[in-house]
Amino acid sequence: MGVSLKRELGLLECVAYGVGIILGAGIYALIAVAADLAGAALWAAFAIGALVAMLTGLSYAELSSMFPRAAAEYVYVREALGSELLAFLVGWLILATGVTSAATVALGFAGYLREMLGLAEWCNAPLAVLLIALLSALNYAGIKESAKVNIACTLAEVLGLLVVILVGLPRLGTVNYLEAPRGLEGVLSAASIAFFAYIGFEDIANVAEETRNPERNVPAAILLAVLISAAIYVLVSLCSVSVVPWSELARSDAPLALVASRALGRGAQLLLSVIALFSTSNTVLVALIVGSRMAWGMARDGSLPRPLSLVDPRRGTPWVSILCMGAFSALFTLVGDIAVAAALASFGVFVTFLLVNLSALLLRLKDPLRERPFRMPLSVGGVSLIPLLGALSCLMLAAQFDSFVIAVGLATVVSGLPAYYALAKSRYRSRRFARRHGAPR
Repeated sequence: MGVSLKRELGLLECVAYGVGIILGAGIYALIAVAADLAGAALWAAFAIGALVAMLTGLSYAELSSMFPRAAAEYVYVREALGSELLAFLVGWLILATGVTSAATVALGFAGYLREMLGLAEWCNAPLAVLLIALLSALNYAGIKESAKVNIACTLAEVLGLLVVILVGLPRLGTVNYLEAPRGLEGVLSAASIAFFAYIGFEDIANVAEETRNPERNVPAAILLAVLISAAIYVLVSLCSVSVVPWSELARSDAPLALVASRALGRGAQLLLSVIALFSTSNTVLVALIVGSRMAWGMARDGSLPRPLSLVDPRRGTPWVSILCMGAFSALFTLVGDIAVAAALASFGVFVTFLLVNLSALLLRLKDPLRERPFRMPLSVGGVSLIPLLGALSCLMLAAQFDSFVIAVGLATVVSGLPAYYALAKSRYRSRRFARRHGAPR
């Protein structure tokens, strides 16, 4: 038996973990794009985005209660579809998305810090690598230590959004919040963009083996994280268009900083820039944690090289996986392209969500009597409607992708095939050697 990960997280830490990555996933930038499409009905777009996210969130909640394990999506797909190859490719896609996301957001952090300190542009990559190294060291130190930093960063992120809410509350009611210049179609298009601001709740499932009572705490944390984030987003949307006209908001590169500075002066813009440092560093931290746990879980099950499954007996963290995740992320900062990373993240999320919803749907049909500590409502004739709607919503939103996004995503999936067959061949040779020499299987 190998060394297990330490169970250090309770419900509060899991909720903070989820809210922290969700709030850092794009509200500071996406609100401008969504405002251009939805107008003053911006709040409705974020409400619809939350509904779509909750459909998949419920599938994650049920599956995480059944299989409270690291490498969550890999486990779900393997159990439901019975395909080791498909499960491996999902895990591969998530690892690739994690590396590119960590590197890209680290470069975003470096850009903010460089501007604040007045440094030269060439400092971006070294600053990003330094951040990844520091956060990888924190990841190695322990999940409890990482959770404390995550909570601190989450509080900073919430503070920035609370500033926007507080300056907008006195102005509520001064705007027609149903004004949608592009009609329902514009609101729905904005909702497909707002959906990306909720991405991150799924990462809670990957720390199940470091959570106390995961069958209860992980599903509850997933649902609470989406609901809390949705409430904050809707309030931020209402308050933003109350302070700054939606048309002006749509033209801003820093929309929330504009709202704060309009109400409180230029000093508020610096405050939100500092908060952006916390937000971006938190996103990088969670990407490194999730990627290392995915690699550890896949290695433990034999789908990746065994050394990746090694756990530090004192820290209770997967140190080889952490080292590899940090090294590849740091390397990508030197060659990374933000457009490619965004495309890969978009494709990876929807492919993963689609397969998770299908896994929940199929397991209800294949194994309806299996114990489910958390069970989704709404079933007709043995068919669970929520994962069905979740899968359809993923297909609907994926239809928005252009050929570039699809090409990058498919190339990433295909790149996993040689690795899978090379590892499968290695496992076959190991078993053959064991049989020949009488070693136990």
